[in-house]
Amino acid sequence: MDTPVGDNISQSNAGWSFEGISEEFDEHVERSVPLYNAGHDLVCKLSDFFLPEDGLVVELGTSTGVLAERFLKFNEGRKKFRYLGLDVVDGMLEKARSRCAAFENASFVNEDIRIVETEPTSMFISYYTMQFIHPSYRQEVIDKIYQALEWGGAFMLFEKVRAPDARFQDIMNQLYHEFKIDNGFSEVEIMAKQRSLKGVLEPFSTQANVDMMKRAGFLDVMTIMKSVSFEGFLAIK
Repeated sequence: MDTPVGDNISQSNAGWSFEGISEEFDEHVERSVPLYNAGHDLVCKLSDFFLPEDGLVVELGTSTGVLAERFLKFNEGRKKFRYLGLDVVDGMLEKARSRCAAFENASFVNEDIRIVETEPTSMFISYYTMQFIHPSYRQEVIDKIYQALEWGGAFMLFEKVRAPDARFQDIMNQLYHEFKIDNGFSEVEIMAKQRSLKGVLEPFSTQANVDMMKRAGFLDVMTIMKSVSFEGFLAIK
């Protein structure tokens, strides 16, 4: 049975799905993720360092295209480049295509990063997407990203992260719970969301994410944004 998780979205126990929620998604995620919009702004500004003329930007899990639109506007008229948004939810892609219809250099396709053919890429963006890829595939995906990146290219990975031990995890959980209450979610909605994400959202620790990137070949990795259990990484090839 589906239970309300906020913003007119209902989900089932251990059954979170992005299908059928494209209209409500933007408001929901903005209220759910600390520094959500600030992270978008940071990604755009980082493009000054990593996006060359005629470069390619690939976004994994483009959802409704909010980040894509901001990125395209930020670089409009300054550089010639292509923006490719990948997602596996048609409803999200329809919103992204509509939102970015004015940009001829943007395309949005229903493709799985594990099987899509990649080409030399200047920037890869994974904005709270990798955490929804099954752990058994994540190293494979990051390996593929590293191989596709041009030398000097950037991988921007934003993820919910686990704490290094149980005490810190307890603190992080409670702080995040209070963050959601402050943003207007009820206790019932918070618990329903938590139950719906069981087995669907599998965050790694900060160190585990760094280790994956290093195993792929990245030598230069740093944290560029962090708010308790939400963290953004920059890795340069």
